Amino acid sequence: MTKIILKRGRDESLRRFHPWVFSGAIAQIVGEPAEGDIVGVFSQEGDFLAYGHYQVGSIAVRILSFSGEDVLGPDYWVNMVSRALNVRVSAGLAGDGGSTNCYRLVHGEGDGLPGLIIDYYDGVCVLQAHSVGMFRAKGAICEALKKVYGDSLKAVYDKSSGTAPFKAGLELVDGYLYKAPGFSDDEQIVLENSNKFYVNWTEGQKTGFFLDQRDNRALVGKYSSGRNVLNLFCYTGGFSVYALAAGAVHCDSVDSSKKAIDMVERNIALNGFDPSLHTGYCADAIDFLRDVPEDKYDLIIVDPPAFAKHRGVLNNALRAYQRLNAAAISKVAPGGLVFTFSCSQVVDKEAFALAVFSAAAQTGRSVRILDRLNQPADHGVNIYHPEGEYLKGLLLYVE
Repeated sequence: MTKIILKRGRDESLRRFHPWVFSGAIAQIVGEPAEGDIVGVFSQEGDFLAYGHYQVGSIAVRILSFSGEDVLGPDYWVNMVSRALNVRVSAGLAGDGGSTNCYRLVHGEGDGLPGLIIDYYDGVCVLQAHSVGMFRAKGAICEALKKVYGDSLKAVYDKSSGTAPFKAGLELVDGYLYKAPGFSDDEQIVLENSNKFYVNWTEGQKTGFFLDQRDNRALVGKYSSGRNVLNLFCYTGGFSVYALAAGAVHCDSVDSSKKAIDMVERNIALNGFDPSLHTGYCADAIDFLRDVPEDKYDLIIVDPPAFAKHRGVLNNALRAYQRLNAAAISKVAPGGLVFTFSCSQVVDKEAFALAVFSAAAQTGRSVRILDRLNQPADHGVNIYHPEGEYLKGLLLYVE
């Protein structure tokens, strides 16, 4: 096994269990590792520190184990998947066969598996590898899923073409790693807090559904009764379904994707709502807000895609958040609510709050923060890797 020897004094982060080794911390590579190989990481003094996946780039090693366990053996993957599932069972999201049958099973660093995402949709596991090592290990990961879930596993679908590093010479073609006999669907209906949703993992964004907003969708439901609701960047209409289920007077859903709007309409029908209570609009969110009467909506949801995927565009992203939130705050009816979010990892809570503060100041309206919002338990954050806390939001009351 290749040895990665760190520069003197650059081992402190690993001794504090941070799961990344940056290329600038490496003094010597003993061996010729290929991308995705498992390597051992050692201090300048020769102390063993960790095992991890090697990759060319700023993050040179993603840590799989800080102990001497056999990370090359099949038991490693079964143990890690089992541990991740146990967390979801403890959180009440898995194993009860009740009102929710979809959840994130593996959340990268949050579950000690950097570079791996697995979402579970009522027996179907959708895998996304964000590193070469996880992409190369997907066969072993699939076998672990089969052992952990047994006969209840319907399929394992690999959707890594948009996430795995394309420069590594990988054959990035999405497809099934496993199908149970008789299973032939690319879409199925799942339950989330008793609400029904179509999930299409082959054609939908990410793995097919945004599981990270489960708790925030429930909170929207808590405040929606008797209100006119506007759901911007609605995707498949998760917030819209929760709002109508809770007694919203009417809900408008806006997205620039016609496919997304079509899926919203299907989800509205799936849950049995009167179609007159909902209208879908294929439009740009800012353009739509520009023409909205100022007293039409008394609850607005602002849940845009990540405006900043790297720090080089951070300032532009913050300006975009400010512009968007100013438009929403200026148009919500007096006494109305604005749920606003950022899923950009490089935008921290303080920066996002400052952008929303600036937006509020720009409108001149009186605004209170009623709640600070984040990601749910199945998107847990490794305490030694605070970078994993990517979803942040604010619930605003606007006079």
